[in-house]
Amino acid sequence: MTLTGAEILIKCLHHEKTEYVFGYPGGAVLFLYDALFQQDGIRHVLVRHEQAAVHAADGYARSTGKTGVALVTSGPGATNAVTGIATAYYDSIPIVVISGQVATAFIGQDAFQEVDTVGVTRPCVKHNFLVRDVRDLALTLKKAFYLARSGRPGPVVVDIPKDVSAAACEFDENVFSTELSMRSYNPVIRGHHGQIKKAAQMLLEARRPMIYAGGGVVLSDSAEELTRLARLLNVPVTTTLMGLGGFPASDKRYLGMPGMHGTYEANMSMHHSDVLLAIGARFDDRVIGNVEHFASEQRKIIHIDVDPASISKRVKVDTPIVGNVKDVLEQLIRQLESGAAPNPANTAEWWKRIEEWRTRQCLAYKPSTELIKPQFVIQKLLEITGGEAIITSDVGQHQMWTAQYYRFEQPRRWLNSGGLGTMGVGLPYAMGAQLAHPGKTVACVTGEGSIQMNIQELSTCRQFRLPIKICLLNNRYLGMVRQWQQMFHGQRYSGSYMDSLPDFVKLAEAYGHVGIRVDKPGDVEAALREAFTTHKNELVFLDFQIDRSENVYPMVPGGKGLTEMVLPAEEL
Repeated sequence: MTLTGAEILIKCLHHEKTEYVFGYPGGAVLFLYDALFQQDGIRHVLVRHEQAAVHAADGYARSTGKTGVALVTSGPGATNAVTGIATAYYDSIPIVVISGQVATAFIGQDAFQEVDTVGVTRPCVKHNFLVRDVRDLALTLKKAFYLARSGRPGPVVVDIPKDVSAAACEFDENVFSTELSMRSYNPVIRGHHGQIKKAAQMLLEARRPMIYAGGGVVLSDSAEELTRLARLLNVPVTTTLMGLGGFPASDKRYLGMPGMHGTYEANMSMHHSDVLLAIGARFDDRVIGNVEHFASEQRKIIHIDVDPASISKRVKVDTPIVGNVKDVLEQLIRQLESGAAPNPANTAEWWKRIEEWRTRQCLAYKPSTELIKPQFVIQKLLEITGGEAIITSDVGQHQMWTAQYYRFEQPRRWLNSGGLGTMGVGLPYAMGAQLAHPGKTVACVTGEGSIQMNIQELSTCRQFRLPIKICLLNNRYLGMVRQWQQMFHGQRYSGSYMDSLPDFVKLAEAYGHVGIRVDKPGDVEAALREAFTTHKNELVFLDFQIDRSENVYPMVPGGKGLTEMVLPAEEL
């Protein structure tokens, strides 16, 4: 069978069970778009900016666990995609980005819309390929999808020159059935038995045990195993920003999120634990704060991660276990169940201490009948959606308030940019999630700074009839920047005030959607109920005029340790 490169691409996407390709056409990918047009089964989603294409593919992947696919043209198409690629890279999200390239004869000649896509993306991909021969295309794409989803997931870029997509060759479908072997890439799946046994003994003997779970729990679909382990041992659990939903927030063992804006009880427990079990987490700066301060307390650390490079990278680990989180947790549970039962007396004093920390009620805030408190909006959003919605967010104060006050019970319900902290992801994430789950409620919590970075995607939402609910917490500031300037820069609000904002209600209506402005606390619940019931099948843009002076607490200032939290002013 003789096929063109473009037709081979379609064959490969069908084999990978690709549902959606998020993209934007251009000269270097016209053969690919022609092949897309002539097939059924894969739906192309035309975005309005390439950055949004990659973010939407990323949101699709985060909400499903499948590999997202984006398609962009050469030159500015590829460079516009870089932010989305880097965002997926830092959060270990499996996506394949297919970029067009100028014809092979023109590579290196400064041709129209040429850019070294492989060179530009090398620092922020799991791997990338430049396909120079159409006969290599099928195997390259097979490798790309395998690399993206296996081991520690991540983005893979496949750069396809225009003449390669047009060229034809004999195509052998056996490429799909042949087992893929990559000599230099063999991720470890199962943990070392000796290390598993050692970890189990450490946990049984601990007086102040603690589980610190990250995004790896969600990515490996091991929330059930984590929950079983925590209940078996009866130990406290904290989940990072990326790990929210990996352990049910309603469980009495759950202490909330740790780190810069984590709860008082989670941070104090992290710092004072004697055995810390880290699962699919990186000990990054926003979680443990000052490394020296964290190391000042004597503790033993067990670290489970599929990526050996992440272990002991920032914090010295006593018992490293390399392997897929789900497999390792199953091994650890079996080891614990086959031995002596945990002794509740060992941790009785520890739980008493934790309950004392909880009495600080660090997430309490002062309600108002005059000003809309952002925390109140999130609490009402949780109440009205019953915790069943997929929630996306952008980056800033609204992101932290959502993480703190929307109590996630299940994984893959919380989509946000953790590692790179990318503004503008919220709406395209919601697009990807809504397309993947057409029957589910999807809400995007955003700020007036973030939403304007990809607001053109309201047009995409109109075209594809996506009934997303956008909750804008509008304080007319780049809120997190303003908070830092207030606290650490003498209240010099340099470049953080958002002047000349549009009328978001009219803007939403101009795109063909429903817009609602909310100015009073008493109108918050009614507006949310109207959005989720009366306008259930429409995109609704809710513009909440919130208290402009509200800050996110608790807060660990930069360079400080976990126990050096700043709490709300009335508690200082």
